[in-house]
Amino acid sequence: MNGRFGIHGGQYVPESLMGALKELEEAYNFYKNDPTFNAELTALFNDYAGRPSRLYFAKKLTRELGGAKIYLKREDMNHTGAHKINNVLGQALLAKKMGKTHLIAETGAGQHGVASATAAALMDMECTVYMGQEDIERQALNVYKMELLGAKVVPVTSGTGTLKDAVSEAMCAWGRCVKDTHYCLGSSVGPHPFPMIVRDLQAVISKEIKAQILTAEGRLPDVVMACVGGGSNAIGTFYHFIDEPGVQLIGCEAAGRGVDTLETAATISTGGVGIFHGMKSYFCQNEDGQIAPVYSISAGLDYPGIGPEHAGLYDSGRAQYVPVTDDEAVEAFEYLSRMEGIIPAIESSHAVAHAMKIAPAMDKDKIIVITLSGRGDKDCAAIARYKGGKLYE
Repeated sequence: MNGRFGIHGGQYVPESLMGALKELEEAYNFYKNDPTFNAELTALFNDYAGRPSRLYFAKKLTRELGGAKIYLKREDMNHTGAHKINNVLGQALLAKKMGKTHLIAETGAGQHGVASATAAALMDMECTVYMGQEDIERQALNVYKMELLGAKVVPVTSGTGTLKDAVSEAMCAWGRCVKDTHYCLGSSVGPHPFPMIVRDLQAVISKEIKAQILTAEGRLPDVVMACVGGGSNAIGTFYHFIDEPGVQLIGCEAAGRGVDTLETAATISTGGVGIFHGMKSYFCQNEDGQIAPVYSISAGLDYPGIGPEHAGLYDSGRAQYVPVTDDEAVEAFEYLSRMEGIIPAIESSHAVAHAMKIAPAMDKDKIIVITLSGRGDKDCAAIARYKGGKLYE
């Protein structure tokens, strides 16, 4: 594995971080094949995180839309309420094996920060979470959870005060304390080996989907889909289907107020190739080639780039990436809540929204699997305000 997906990926970092990346890659390559490590990680997944997560046939949603069968992969049912715990448990366990005592992390919607704080509490490690000031204000509940779990939350006021700036601050902080600290990067982005590590840990999602849908339907799905910011839940959803050409892979990006506006985070639809956060990939950029400010109602999707493996899948034509606006995501948030009694994260609602578009036009014997990356408790107040209400946490 050379850390490249076509032209994308690589290690574009200061010399001060190259040693830490080499140490991390060597440790990961050893422990990923170590039976003891894998047994410990499996026990954490099953006994602590609550895996396997359920694959739920959304009978009412299917009936109301009138087309393809729709299944929901319930990552929202994991401990801490999202897919993030899969990656964090693996990285925290790896860090412990490497002799690290401190985890640092970035977070947008707060779910990765909560998961990192959770793992640190479990494994008796210190934890510092970098979070944009804008996201701190719109995800106050998750900030409280992180602090309750013993983490220090550091507000990031540089730039737009959102996810990209939190990643930048966390990477800088890691460079100052690599000896005793592991950077628990939350998405499938950054310099190699992070995209590979995050992908491998999140691939439990598609491994389970494959087994569960074969049990339920006796065949593979026609479509698997997930929301995409940096792309960790999506690459986990796609991974074990990449070599199954009969399965269509769809990533749903945050279009914000529309791809024809500047208030968007739909990287594939509006971006170009660039280098940022230690990797080559697609990024939203201005006319001078600088990373552009992005916007989404979703704190977890307003990242100005996409993971390099997704960029490679797009270039090869293996996966399709579609934009979904705020309005469409909010409609899906409310629709799924009413139809199935499941309140999805606003991130996941982007994928639900696209399924609502395509399912009615598909034959009734077709199958769509949507990964619900997280639950929507954290978003209820923000969505209420978006709709004109005055609900505050």
